[in-house]
Amino acid sequence: MTDPSARRAQRQPQERAQGVRHVRVSAEAAGQRVDNFLLAELRGVPRALVYRLLRRGEVRVNKGRVKPQQRLQAGDDVRIPPVRTPTRDAERPVPAGLTAALAERILYEDSRLLVLDKPAGVAVHGGSGVAHGVIEALRAGRPELTLELVHRLDRETSGCLMVAKRRSALRFLHAQLRAGAVAKRYRALLLGPLAGPLQRVDLPLAKNQLQGGERMVRVDAATGKPALTVFRRVAAYGGMTLVDVDLHTGRTHQIRVHAAAIGAPVAGDDKYGRPEHRAQARALGLERLFLHAAELGFRAREDAAPITVTAPLPEALAAVMQRAEEQSRAL
Repeated sequence: MTDPSARRAQRQPQERAQGVRHVRVSAEAAGQRVDNFLLAELRGVPRALVYRLLRRGEVRVNKGRVKPQQRLQAGDDVRIPPVRTPTRDAERPVPAGLTAALAERILYEDSRLLVLDKPAGVAVHGGSGVAHGVIEALRAGRPELTLELVHRLDRETSGCLMVAKRRSALRFLHAQLRAGAVAKRYRALLLGPLAGPLQRVDLPLAKNQLQGGERMVRVDAATGKPALTVFRRVAAYGGMTLVDVDLHTGRTHQIRVHAAAIGAPVAGDDKYGRPEHRAQARALGLERLFLHAAELGFRAREDAAPITVTAPLPEALAAVMQRAEEQSRAL
């Protein structure tokens, strides 16, 4: 009879221990943020551990401490401390169904990048209890390419997501994001009215890590970073408002926190909405966050004309809109 403790040991993911490594930054990797560089070098290592190494100063660039957002230059020496990483034999394969489903949701593609219509409920990357996300599935389907996320969407948010196929494209698109040259339009249903046809919300936001690891964001004038969101009314349904949202900065949970701050949280937002808002969303049959990245505007290369890519509103959200309109007419 097999010892139960032996069976448990066999089920544990196999790991390999790495000693201190010094990685020289190539010209192709230049311009990348330190945290993104480390996540690529330490595939399979939890994101939380990567940021812990940075906070403790165990990662050094040219022998100095660095912050996650610092950008690397060609020739920089990156010291990576010993980290236990899963062996390839222990990595769980990406489900073929996920890879195939995402391949059918590509909205735009050229030799440098692609734009995907990300479904709600799928994370953009693995980690924090999620085995695989969009980027792992795309890499599994296209192992010959170097694919990197250009930006991120919350797991609950659907719509346009950019993925670079070359490091040079990643740097160019990041430069556009920093310069505010990428137009981002979202569609959302708010559980409350706007102050007018257009409402600007200019409130600084700060991240806050709660006990248990749950990430929250709050309005904080003292320590928050600048954040600007513009809500444009599309239609009103009783006490609800369908809006287009122009995102002028890219803070974590920005739309959701700014919407809650004006008393009109995004429908289906269990994190920042109140209990009465959750009941209101359930009455509409809403089973997800009503937030959709509807449009991206950018340039694929410096000498190219601007491109606008749109993602249609998912059928589940369109059905909720129809019910909201019917309820409004019945009042």
